Amino acid sequence: MKVIEPDWSLGERVGAFTTTRDGGGDSEVDSTHPAGLAQRLPAEPCWLEQVHGSRVIQLDDWRAGIQADAAWTDRDGEVVVIKTADCLPILLADRDASVVAGIHGGWRSLAAGIIDNTLSALPVPGTELSAWIGPAICGRCYQVGGEVRAAFVDHDPVLAAAFQADADRWRADLKWIAAHQLRAAGVSVFDSGRCTFEESDAFYSFRRDGGTGRMASVIWKSR
Repeated sequence: MKVIEPDWSLGERVGAFTTTRDGGGDSEVDSTHPAGLAQRLPAEPCWLEQVHGSRVIQLDDWRAGIQADAAWTDRDGEVVVIKTADCLPILLADRDASVVAGIHGGWRSLAAGIIDNTLSALPVPGTELSAWIGPAICGRCYQVGGEVRAAFVDHDPVLAAAFQADADRWRADLKWIAAHQLRAAGVSVFDSGRCTFEESDAFYSFRRDGGTGRMASVIWKSR
């Protein structure tokens, strides 16, 4: 199973990667690739029921089927996992590797404040955090209606820079939005630079394929 690792400088104290299509099968990664994924992890990942909301949980409160779109832990070996197929997988860790987190960044979650909620939940300031934005649909490929633009721009006019008019629709750069929100809190941002829509051999894409599989983005503190 091929994976993509963050290009940040946190060393071996933090484990993190995103899976790719090179794992066999076309179904969801958590039901199709358990063996390949498990071999790379220190423990079973704590899967969330992602609902495009703004809820953040600490893994102390995790249970099967819990609804949330971000999670964090300060315990060694606990695995945060985010599933995506165009939305942003955002992985975070602090410079001392005392805490790690993962965010499912769809447009609804981003507009609802999932990034600010996650940063507020963490016991370290944003200036000590690094964030990696994994493979996701890019601004060239993501078309949305005016209501999506309004959900962001009405709250923060600066975010108009993330939207380019395209006939009666807009091309939206969710990576730009997430990076702007993270940097506003002092977070150092790293971007994979990979587009799920454009790279059909490497990634699943809901926008491109309709019903499809998912990539898993995982992060944990090493023991």
